[in-house]
Amino acid sequence: MKIFQCQACDQPVSFESSRCESCERRLGYVVGLHEMSALEPSGGAWHAYADPGRKYRFCANADEGACNWLVPDEAPDRFCTCCRHNRVVPDLTIAWNLTRWRQIEAAKHRLFYSLLRLDLPLTTRDEDPVNGLAFDFLVDPAESYRVGPPVLTGHDNGLITLNIAEADDVERERRRMLFGEHYRTLLGHFRHEIAHYFWNVLVGEDRSLWSFRALFGDERLDYGSALQRHYAYGPPPDWSEAYVSAYATSHPWEDFAETWAHYLHIVDTLETASTFALHLRPQLRQGPDAPVTIDFDPYRSADLGRMIEAWLPLTYAINSLSRSMGQPALYPFKLTPPVIAKLAFIHERIDAARAGGAGHAGSDVLKAVITGLRGQVAAPTL
Repeated sequence: MKIFQCQACDQPVSFESSRCESCERRLGYVVGLHEMSALEPSGGAWHAYADPGRKYRFCANADEGACNWLVPDEAPDRFCTCCRHNRVVPDLTIAWNLTRWRQIEAAKHRLFYSLLRLDLPLTTRDEDPVNGLAFDFLVDPAESYRVGPPVLTGHDNGLITLNIAEADDVERERRRMLFGEHYRTLLGHFRHEIAHYFWNVLVGEDRSLWSFRALFGDERLDYGSALQRHYAYGPPPDWSEAYVSAYATSHPWEDFAETWAHYLHIVDTLETASTFALHLRPQLRQGPDAPVTIDFDPYRSADLGRMIEAWLPLTYAINSLSRSMGQPALYPFKLTPPVIAKLAFIHERIDAARAGGAGHAGSDVLKAVITGLRGQVAAPTL
């Protein structure tokens, strides 16, 4: 994510800011411009410095301190582009629920920043009651002494359910250790679960499905049995040679979701690095590597190779810095050629959607990659 500045005083401001710490002006996010804007009150609405020809008002969820996005004043919507996808939120009269929901919304808004920068199609449940994108943020029955099964985070035909206990750092760390995961965050959950929605939108009914099966495996394999086997026996011992995570081995749908999440990790982190025009040149014994300057917008880059060439030295550097602070590696994952081929598939699906080519079956470059890997990338053993 890029670094924002207050247009009134040039003070750096964060994506979650609602007020500039320097000039104390209200701040709001202008969705259509992908810009955080300083605001001035204007006749019951707001004048945005970033878009002076239009008036705005805040999303209704700003009243709960859970959103800083703006809605055009003439629009009929009460909620912003992100919040209008919410279907169920917890009881906000309970302070602990409100605290956790605010953290959840902060992560979801970062997710939507990426989806909107990538020009991905986002359909609400009002527009498509069956398959539209919606979120249910639920409290586990055990918290309120009610009888019922635990709330599981997951996806079902565009409906993403999240147990709000995931916003509790202690509980999330307990689950991370329980499931043996390297990485478990709210933003990571959102990036993973949204992938299932976009598999339906970009792959499931598209001619690119043959490419998907060549890389990820046959999604028609029984999903429930696949997960049972994964939790009973774990991943194959050589899983890291073809999968970005152990969980990705459980089923082709989960492989796609894990790889999609990593694609968003890569793109958004590279954009942040590009804001600082980071220049990397590791000093090694055999001489310094060729310098890498991250000075491009990965959200608009058609060249995945350039993104990977920047990502590898960047993660080596940030992992080293993290360990210097006594922390584990920030990105403890390995991008092998089969994983990069899967990232290329996702990169192309997004480019095709942006170009309006939903029926595009795959570029010649991707086809060549898939052909070369077809004998090497095996479907998960179920």
